[in-house]
Amino acid sequence: MARQIPLSCSGHTRPVVDLSFSENTPYGYFLISACKDGKPMLRQGDTGDWIGTFEGHKGAVWSASLNKDATKAASGAADFTAKIWDAVTGDELASLPHKHIVKTVDFSSDSNYLLTGSQEKLIRTFDCQNTDADPEVLKGHTGNIRVARWNKDSSCIFSGGEDKVLRVWDIRALENTKNVELQHAITSMELSADGNILLLTYGKTVSFWNAHSMDLIKSFDTPTQVFSASLHPNKSCYVVGGEDFKLYKFDYENGNELESYKGHFGPVHCVRFSPDGELYASGSEDGTLRLWQNTVGTTYGLWRAVSATNGNSSSNSSNASGNS
Repeated sequence: MARQIPLSCSGHTRPVVDLSFSENTPYGYFLISACKDGKPMLRQGDTGDWIGTFEGHKGAVWSASLNKDATKAASGAADFTAKIWDAVTGDELASLPHKHIVKTVDFSSDSNYLLTGSQEKLIRTFDCQNTDADPEVLKGHTGNIRVARWNKDSSCIFSGGEDKVLRVWDIRALENTKNVELQHAITSMELSADGNILLLTYGKTVSFWNAHSMDLIKSFDTPTQVFSASLHPNKSCYVVGGEDFKLYKFDYENGNELESYKGHFGPVHCVRFSPDGELYASGSEDGTLRLWQNTVGTTYGLWRAVSATNGNSSSNSSNASGNS
């Protein structure tokens, strides 16, 4: 079996706690990482090569997101602000005040609105075209919000956190339309590439929900306390990271373990598949971001396939570097 050789992206000095890919653009796809060092970083998605660092936060950055075409970035931080950035120039476009730590940010599908969730237990949506206007505010959570996401057409919002409740909001009516009670606090949330499946992690469980009806499709237990999971764009498999420092890949149909790798030196806080499904990225308490091949042994990005006669089926010629 080919050996997995992850690319290690350096540059951060504290734990990496969130990451997000753009969609494919004419220039490839891009990756942004959030870190407790307060400096979100932008990278080329397929190689991990550092492009730039967004400077301006005065506290740990807990969440970072790119819009679809990677022209804008957003970040949420412990300095009680969410910021919108020009992802091409690195300029700060807006600083959006909150009254507590901002734990999650997400752009609407048209990039016109930014969704935030905070330890005020509030959801906010800001108009990116008029950031001085008061945001819409959604109330209902009884615990700190850890993650919130738009649905595919940005007509509703999913949110969850420490109150162990998945909440669904109709953004047009500004109403909480459905609640799903869970056994543990929600640690991560992802909408599938086609917008039909909502993936949640809580406790040692990964669960998959119909994003339209909110019916449970399936759920699987994992070997560790899970902090993040991501579904492959073609829904063939999903990857999981958590407390035990390892990355796991499971079959989506039956939940069987396909692979597991230990490459980090601390708990894995975040994991996401690239938009083409060729790799997945992970961020850890150890301060590094790593890129892993979905199909080990193929030529992709900085990985180069090597003839089996050499005794190895894959190697990478250089590690991605992200020094700022």
